[in-house]
Amino acid sequence: MAVNKKGLFANRESPINSQTSAVSDISSVLGKLKGGIQIGRVKDIILNTDYPNIDKFGGDTAIGTIKFELTDFRSSKEQLAKPLVPQVSAYPLINELVLLFKLPNTSIGKNTSQKSYYYMNMVSLWNHPHHNAYPNPSTEDSLIPDTLNDYQDTENGIVRKVKDKNTDINLNSPVNITQETFIEKTNIHPLLPFAGDVIHEGRWGNSIRLGSTNITKDGTPVNTWSTGSTSGDPITIFRNGQPLDSSVQGWKHIVEDINKDLTSIYLTSNQKLPLTFNLPYKVNSYEEDLTPIPDYTDPQILMNSNRIVLNAKKDSILLRAPKSVGISTQSSLNIDTKNTIISSGNIQLGSKDAQYAVVRGDLLVSSLYALTTALMEITSMLKTSVKVTDPSIVTADKAKNSIYANAEETIQLIQDNLMSMLSENVKTI
Repeated sequence: MAVNKKGLFANRESPINSQTSAVSDISSVLGKLKGGIQIGRVKDIILNTDYPNIDKFGGDTAIGTIKFELTDFRSSKEQLAKPLVPQVSAYPLINELVLLFKLPNTSIGKNTSQKSYYYMNMVSLWNHPHHNAYPNPSTEDSLIPDTLNDYQDTENGIVRKVKDKNTDINLNSPVNITQETFIEKTNIHPLLPFAGDVIHEGRWGNSIRLGSTNITKDGTPVNTWSTGSTSGDPITIFRNGQPLDSSVQGWKHIVEDINKDLTSIYLTSNQKLPLTFNLPYKVNSYEEDLTPIPDYTDPQILMNSNRIVLNAKKDSILLRAPKSVGISTQSSLNIDTKNTIISSGNIQLGSKDAQYAVVRGDLLVSSLYALTTALMEITSMLKTSVKVTDPSIVTADKAKNSIYANAEETIQLIQDNLMSMLSENVKTI
């Protein structure tokens, strides 16, 4: 009784010259019907101009070109293929499978029958965003014993569940050391989808989810952002980097975590976001309490990261709001600028309850200057006072004159320093 093999074993024992497989027959028919759709295994890829003999392949225009072998095992000849869609680039790793199309090339004006290969879409063998590589079992026997330990048989073939550091599959260019940068990680998790989602995932836990609120018929939200809204309310989530404590069971699906993902941007419609805010929601500068972020249900844009930088290269950064612009920090508010202008009908410094008026410095100095001038005129006359000890004897009152002279000198010093009391930087009206 024949035993049907699965996964790597099936590919290893497939006769190289066999053409009797039903799958091969169907693939051949589909290939003819679709104008030459085939599957190729990537053997190398050109990602920069340091690639050996880059000019042979077209120089800079060769970047993105792959070397591949067809997966029918009938020929080991390596061929070339360029990306099919120039505006959307998804560059495969070595040993990943890609869809191939044979289409016209730049010789179309001379020879309409001449065609070249173009590739798109890595085949999702493992249904995982990190990588979907599958080495050729007929040529890489040395990898099979170790690699098989990372895979489990199922009714549909094999499932990749890497439990150690990696699968020992070659994922980098074998000839260009500047491209040897991909390091397999076991803690990269695919995102769990919800009904109607459109998800774009990178290989490193970076993703874009074009999703919505998802609530079951009994009213239960199925994810952290579906509270407070109605199924079908749109939400867009940009995420760059999974939580640092992600498990090594990278085959398990996860959802975004606004508090743990390295960087997030959420564009909401009516959803509540469970952000753990590091400041109290009641801030002293507001007369009324602000709506806590986890309770806010109007459309909002929320950005969360260790640092957020807004930089305008040429013009301005404008923050405008009909209600208020709030700035809260646990440390300090620093402003470095050439000019600071605050136009407001009411400015309260120190507290929202501030009630003491700020002095108009120039007017105060002017008034003090007039006052000190008058006082010096008085002390100038008083410091020459005399005393009469006898109707015929008039002498200077040295004790009083000394006091008046000292007072005059002090008043003069105050007057001399009046202008220095004015700020050179802060002005008011």
